[in-house]
Amino acid sequence: MTVSDHEVVVTGLGLVTPAGTDVESTWQRVCDGASTAAPDPVLAGLPVSFSCRVDDDALAAAAGPRLAWRADRFIRLALAAAKEAARDAALDPSTCESTRVGVLLGVSGSSQDHTTDVYAAIAAGRYRAVTPTAVPRCSPNMAAGEVARALGVLGPTMSVSTACASGTTAVGMAALLIRTGLCDMVVTGGCESACAPVGAVTFWRMGALASGRHDPAASSRPFDADRDGFVLAEGAGVLVLERAGHARARGARAYARLAGYGATSDAHHPTAPHPEGLGTQQAFRIALAEAGLLPSDIDHVNAHATSTLLNDRIEAAALRAVFGSPPPVTATKSVLGHALGGAGAIEAVCSVLSLHHQLIPPTANLDRMDPEIDLDVVTKQPRSHRMNTVASNSSGFGGQNAVVIFQHP
Repeated sequence: MTVSDHEVVVTGLGLVTPAGTDVESTWQRVCDGASTAAPDPVLAGLPVSFSCRVDDDALAAAAGPRLAWRADRFIRLALAAAKEAARDAALDPSTCESTRVGVLLGVSGSSQDHTTDVYAAIAAGRYRAVTPTAVPRCSPNMAAGEVARALGVLGPTMSVSTACASGTTAVGMAALLIRTGLCDMVVTGGCESACAPVGAVTFWRMGALASGRHDPAASSRPFDADRDGFVLAEGAGVLVLERAGHARARGARAYARLAGYGATSDAHHPTAPHPEGLGTQQAFRIALAEAGLLPSDIDHVNAHATSTLLNDRIEAAALRAVFGSPPPVTATKSVLGHALGGAGAIEAVCSVLSLHHQLIPPTANLDRMDPEIDLDVVTKQPRSHRMNTVASNSSGFGGQNAVVIFQHP
């Protein structure tokens, strides 16, 4: 059996974002181009006191009751998105071989929900004040573990961490589980919840966060000349990937085919991308080669586009190097903020939706294009566009890059 023996299709989608706890709500908000950034009471008094946060009550309703005592927020985000994706795919472990259904999720780092409380209790010698659920509620692998438990699937279950590329890496690696014959289906994507004081202060101290000088809602402005950082966000995106023959046999709808995946390392700097974006370029070329495509076959790119000064310019230059004249580009983070390990998965879902609806959502807050960026960025309103193939790319600290390519099934 070779890697090429199995085509991989997308049969289910799930989203939990600051725009809503389902695919429809998020897709509508992204197409409206209306930012979700707003003052965040949890961050009040900090140097940056706004974020793109998921509504607490909506998350509790979507994830299920009585979870907060043992599952931190990133796990609940993943559970809610996975449940929607499983419903959408009609994934029923009782009617398939559950040992051949896997879960692979991207999570950038450990949860920060209770970090301050735990450290304060230890420092004060109040050891019994530390909850006995502290380890399982914050370990990155527990997102995949809790999703497998909730869905009743028994195949390979794991989390991967490639910083802000984690969600995209997970989707690509999940396809490999299917193509190598280990799984018939994989529930995959990414999740993150870093809208906490530790996350807000540490990213601010690095100079990575938007200052808010425009106002919170206008602060995430990828490719704009006045951008000054990203807006911290949270969320989860989940896709059900499935061997095409397995999907056909059970009469499942296929949104798209996952045609290619590429992953690389910059091997350049702990936090800064290679100045020419060589890792991003090579990830695109690997994904294109796996898909058997030319750069001219790509009809749309959902860009990483964090809204930081350096990264947007380098990414734009990398796209020019790969494509010559790149296809239309959009930046989902302009509306939803940067959900770190969840961002790439959210953008992968949006890429599939763009292909499904033949519609490219606009980049919000792009009022004055950076003169050093030469891209066709969709802005102001959605653009109807004939598409057969779309790509989504992500990059992360450590020089980690990932690209996925989707085609009509």
